[in-house]
Amino acid sequence: MLPTFILASMTILGVSTIVGVFTNSLIIVVNVIDKLKGKPLSPSDLILITMGASNVLFQLIMLANDFLSFLDSELYFSDEIYALFTVILNLPIYSSFWFTVCLSFNYCLQIVIFTNPFLIRIKFAVSRLIPQLLLASVFIAMATGVPAAWNLYRDPENVNISINQSVEISVPKQNIAYLLPCNVMSCSLPLILVAIANGMIIKSLVNHNSDRNTNGDTSPRAQGRVRAARTISCLLILYICFYVSEILMFVDAFSPSSPGFCICLIVIYSYSPAQSIVLIFGSPKLKQFSSDLIRGVHGFKGPKQRTSSVMFIGLIQKKNIH
Repeated sequence: MLPTFILASMTILGVSTIVGVFTNSLIIVVNVIDKLKGKPLSPSDLILITMGASNVLFQLIMLANDFLSFLDSELYFSDEIYALFTVILNLPIYSSFWFTVCLSFNYCLQIVIFTNPFLIRIKFAVSRLIPQLLLASVFIAMATGVPAAWNLYRDPENVNISINQSVEISVPKQNIAYLLPCNVMSCSLPLILVAIANGMIIKSLVNHNSDRNTNGDTSPRAQGRVRAARTISCLLILYICFYVSEILMFVDAFSPSSPGFCICLIVIYSYSPAQSIVLIFGSPKLKQFSSDLIRGVHGFKGPKQRTSSVMFIGLIQKKNIH
């Protein structure tokens, strides 16, 4: 029988995978339907589709990775399997960080008023630059993630082991000479860039807090600033929590099955679903579709109940007449 910790972890991972795949697929489907209807996709929509697809891939890979590590640790920690999962997990994680940078600076260029001619040209060319930036994000993720397969090592085994001593599985580790520059390039640098973009959006929000329309209500531009600032701030908080949890897990700050280890595991498992929920609430189109979907689910049962009641009353009236 599996230990309680493993059963709880697998349950949380399963639930987060279901939620994450559903919410991220919702983001993809809504935008693809709009495209099929002939509506043009904005740069933000293109980024959201890419982030949704990356998150679905990450959820499925993480599900296979952790279930295998729980159920057959000896196979999982073999050189080939561990190297494979290390690479295919790094790619969506690093890509997601850089996609977040693309979304943050897209919002920043749309909202912040620039006076520098170079930044103004970039602002008007953002719709053409976004596809190239997304491709560049994938290439950077591949350049920093794939070399992990050749930068794994194991601690030398102790040959002086008595017969009565239990032998633990030797766990592969990443070479620190590779890990540090990789971490700076694909984790720390995107975090700094997202924080800069978020700061510029918040500054613009504070400087133009008095934007009102003719009726005295907050102007659509000001509402867009608030929505963008809220979205990027939430993404930044999620980013930091995920990043810190990954670091704590990597340096073995907590022993397995300890409360700290469990919290880090929950944060990592919840990252993709939480990010997709933030993206849905940050997009008026996605938020409206989700509200309509929820109302449709609740309204599906309502008419049946009302119809059955009317039919029941009609039958009673007919019976009384006869």
